[in-house]
Order: sequence, then C-alpha cells, then structure tokens
Amino acid sequence: MASADEVKAIADAKVLMVGAGGIGCELLKTLALTGFKDVHVIDMDTIEVSNLNRQFLFRKCHVGQSKASQVAREAVLKFRPDMKIAAHHANVKDPEFGVDFFKQFNVVLNGLDNLDARRHVNRLCLAAGVPLVESGTTGYLGQVTVHVKGETECYECQTKPAPKTYPVCTITSTPSKFVHCIVWAKELLFAKLFGDRSQANDLNAQSNDSGGSTKDDADVFDVHEDEIYEDYGRRIFDHVFGYNIETALRNPETWKKRGAPTPKYIKDILPLAENEENGISNNSSIEEREQSLSAMASLGLKNPQDIWNIVDNARIFLKTLQIFFERRKQEMGSLTFDKDDQLAVEFVTAAANIRASSFGIQMHSLFEAKGIAGNIVHAIATTNAIIAGLIVLETTKLLRNDSKNYRMTYCLQHPSRKMLLMPVEPFEPNRSCYVCSRTPVSLEVNTQQAKLKDIIEKAVKAKLGVNSPLIMHGSTLLFESGDDIEEDVAAHYAQNLEKTLAEFPVPITNGVILTVEDYQQEFLCSINIKHRDDFDEESDGIVLSGEVPTVASGSDDHADESGEKLPIATTEAGDGSDDVEIITADSLVTSGTKRKLGVDITCNDDNSGNTKQNTTLTTNTVAIAGGKRKLDDNENDVILIDEDPGNRKKTRLE
Repeated sequence: MASADEVKAIADAKVLMVGAGGIGCELLKTLALTGFKDVHVIDMDTIEVSNLNRQFLFRKCHVGQSKASQVAREAVLKFRPDMKIAAHHANVKDPEFGVDFFKQFNVVLNGLDNLDARRHVNRLCLAAGVPLVESGTTGYLGQVTVHVKGETECYECQTKPAPKTYPVCTITSTPSKFVHCIVWAKELLFAKLFGDRSQANDLNAQSNDSGGSTKDDADVFDVHEDEIYEDYGRRIFDHVFGYNIETALRNPETWKKRGAPTPKYIKDILPLAENEENGISNNSSIEEREQSLSAMASLGLKNPQDIWNIVDNARIFLKTLQIFFERRKQEMGSLTFDKDDQLAVEFVTAAANIRASSFGIQMHSLFEAKGIAGNIVHAIATTNAIIAGLIVLETTKLLRNDSKNYRMTYCLQHPSRKMLLMPVEPFEPNRSCYVCSRTPVSLEVNTQQAKLKDIIEKAVKAKLGVNSPLIMHGSTLLFESGDDIEEDVAAHYAQNLEKTLAEFPVPITNGVILTVEDYQQEFLCSINIKHRDDFDEESDGIVLSGEVPTVASGSDDHADESGEKLPIATTEAGDGSDDVEIITADSLVTSGTKRKLGVDITCNDDNSGNTKQNTTLTTNTVAIAGGKRKLDDNENDVILIDEDPGNRKKTRLE
C-alpha cells in the first residue's frame, strides 16, 4: 500500500511519455490506474490494422487516426476523466520539443521503436537534467533501464547496433528504406501468393474512409477459372502496386510529413503487346528450357549485380509468377521464402524494387536484395504489459529519489533460478562515453579521398546520432544545418560538402581535431582525425573508434548479483509496436567496455528455417575464489585533448 507521500508524489508528477504503440498503450493505461494525473504523450504515427491485435486502446474504426492526439488520449479519459493528458501528434525530434520543453517534466518514459529517436531523447534528458526510463521488447524478452544524469550510465554509454527491426505499419503503409520493401515482398506478398492462404496477412493497405479495402481480398488473389497466367499477373500487379497504394493515399494524416507514393499500373510500364515477347520459344534447347526455371535467364538478364529498371522489374515479376504457376504448381500453397531458391529471390527482388519505385526509394540489384534477409520475431502483448508495469515501478522510485532501489529489470523467456524477472543494479556512468562524459572519439579515414559529406552522413549522423550537425575546425565553421541559413551561406556549405578533407584551405589531415555540435540536443563532441590509406569493404571507408565502445569479445558480459548470465532482448528490438522484426546475426551483437554491460546474442538458422537465439548478459565483474573483482576502468584507451572546444570563437570559412 502506497504511503500518503507516495500518493502525493504520483499525483503531483508531470510525466512525458514518448511513443503510444505497443508498450505505450499499456504504459498510458497503467499510469492512469496508478494515479498519475498530468501526462504528455508524443507520437507521430497513425493507427494501422496490424496494431489492433495488441494495442488495445485502438479499434478498427480508428484506422488512419493519430495514435496520441486523438485515440489514446480519448480512450484513457473515458475511465479517468479527471486526468490531464496533453497529446502531441508530432516527431519528438521537432524543434518545439527542445531542452526547455523537457525541463518541465519530473521524468521521461520511452516507448520508442528506433535507435535515432532514443538517442535524441537521451541527450535531451541529459541536457535538461531529467531522469529517463528506457524500455524495449523482442517476443518474450524485454528490459527496463533507468538513466539518471551523474548517477547511472546514460542510454548511450553502451554502443547500440544499427536498428534491424521494423514495425508492420511501416512495412505495409509508409516504407522509407529498401529493407522495408524487401520485408513486404518476402513476408507479405510472397506468402500471400505462394504460401498458406489461410494465415492472417496484412498485405492490403487500409484507409479510414471506409474501414478498409473495398475489394474482396480472397477474390483478388484467387486464380479465376480459365484465367491465363499473364492476365492473373497483370491483375495482381495492378492490385498491390496500384490499388493498394491509392487506398493508402486516402489517409491524408499519414502524408503530412512524408512524401506521398505514386501508384504503379502495368499498362503504364509494360503494355500488353510488349509483354507478349516475354514467352519462351518452342524451339528452345534443353539447356534453355532448364534455365527457364530462372526468370532472369528466360529474359536474358545475366548479371545479378545489375540494377534492373522498372520495365525489367515488371517483366521479372510477371515471369516469376508464370514459372511458379506453370512449373511449380504442386508447391503452391505450401511455399515459404528460401534465400537459396533462385526464383523466389527473383520474385522478391522485382516486387521490392517496384514498391521502392512507388515510394521514391532507390532500387537495388538481386545480389543486394538477396543479402537483405532475416528472421521473424512476433510482438507479444503480455510482454508489453509486464514491461509497462516495470516502467511505472521505476518511475515511482525516481519520484521518491529512492536511488538505492533503482533497478534495470530483464524479462526472460525461460526461468533462471525459478525467476522470469531478473533485476540488476544500474551501472555507473561510463567515463569513456562521448555523450554523457564528452570524451573525444577517433575517426580513421582516408583524408585524400573522403569528402566532408561522407564524414557527416556516415559518421556524424549515422554513428554519433547527431540530427542537426555543426562542424568546426578550430575556430573555422565548416558546415551547419538549419532552416534559417541565408542562401549564399547555404551554397557555400554545399560546396564544402563536396570537398575532400585535404582540400580545405587549412587541410584536415592526420591529427586534426574537429568539433561537432547539435544545439537542439545540446550535444558536443570532439573527433580526432586519423589518416588511413586502406579499408576493408565492410568499413565503408569510415572507422569510428577510441572512446566509442567496441564489439565485445564475449568476456564483457552482464550478470545478476550472483554472477549468473542473463538472456535479454536487444535494446533496439522494438517497443512492442512491431508485428514483424528483421533480425540478422550482425545486428544482434551489442558491445561494451570491460566495465560496462554488453550483450552477446548469436542467431543460428537450422534447416527448418527456425531461429535459435543464444543470448547472454554479463557484467563488469569476474568471479575469483568465490568473490568478485571489478575490472579496471583504466583498461580503456583514452585520448586526451588539451584544447577546450567550448572556448573557441566561431567564424565562417571564407
């Protein structure tokens, strides 16, 4: 039973909740029932049909409406009318949600599904001095972590892998990356056409003007009596690339801050007369007929590293359908995608490229598309509910300043010592963290070849998580971003972006220190440039190292208080609002310094296509004769910079 002081602290608290998806729905409900009275909610998404199986505040009639500003708020007010809920249908990275905005809250609760936004919120919380409760789920696994400036590690004290998880609403309605198109083609369209039709499928787009698609889904994908493959293929093409996209365009809220897609119809790309040339000659040799099991070979497309144009993609799409229905008919209804099935890869590549073209996304080669393959982890509503409850427990501790009882709690799939919830004491701040400790980082790059735009896109934005960078060399301003920059200055910066580092009037070469700032995040970081001539293909000519924690070797693990390893979800696994998550072996390795928590997750596919996860969580201690020894912080290399970048005067490069 809560004391009177605890009840008052809860009632007086002002809480910011970021994300109103899988975890967010459960969290808002739990906050309301616990007694919180003043909550702000930020979410930029609209409701999709795929959300309805676990985001219980939403109904089918809400499809297309704002999650935060309309539905979630109104649903909670029905059973807590005295509660004050301020809902914002917006991006948390918008300028209006700056440090001053964050300072008004007692605590910030994250229910996000992407690394970029999580980093941004972490930095704003540090700048505002507001505690952050972070969370994530993957299937049965989940975790809640507490981050208090100066007391515990911040969210970025541990290196986070590039996100490899994607919400189904993004895949079906608002793709922004080619991988979204691959997932749509592989897990939705391929499964619908060639797999078990009885399984639920979120292939069709939904609009909010009629509660859904007006066309009968079963009729569309069924082969009509006496229908030839060509007519069937063209009809399917028009439905998924034309009609479905037109349906999605009926949700105007969705496209206010996104580029609207363009419907594609086969008659505009491949007229019927031209498509008739795609057939295989009756005079083909035995070898050619064997090759006809490949659509590429049938159409004379030989190089898998070529990027097909929209016409070739349409021809491949129709040809693969023909071959599946004519030569592999006995497999229809039971097929699942196999990356070693050439015809399946050709179909998925073509379908993904056509969809990418509709949404203004760059198309890829078959070779590249084949490499973008992963395994599926379905979101589970009960995991979201457990994690939401744990978030509220930690929030009440923060409001009482009960720092001795802060816990990072991990939800396990299988009991460990008869426990499914494993609490761990928070770790102290990482003295080598470039975010909360502002320790410099090292950047290895070929200064004769790398351009400033490469450094900004591949290192500053992609790896350091800076949204609006300002780049300085000494007191010289090389680049800044923003809407209020004068036209001539913006043109000058555009010229700088195309220069190699060595081409600047004061060359940026080995040993030079660059300063990176982001005023909105109040983020400041020094980058020590190190020249390097050669790189392997995977590094992409950029290696960020030094104080950025490197991939753990397996010895730097997290454990509970007894030293036992704990399995956990990856912190980028999503917020429970994801119906489909793409997970690759590379993305499942999180790292840390020897003092910090690191995750070692390996993913092995067995012959059945199922995924086996071997997950370990360890800490910065090692067992010695029944006791524990903390690993020395000084085992981490540190670059010392004498110059204080904060004291520099900023001038533009002339």
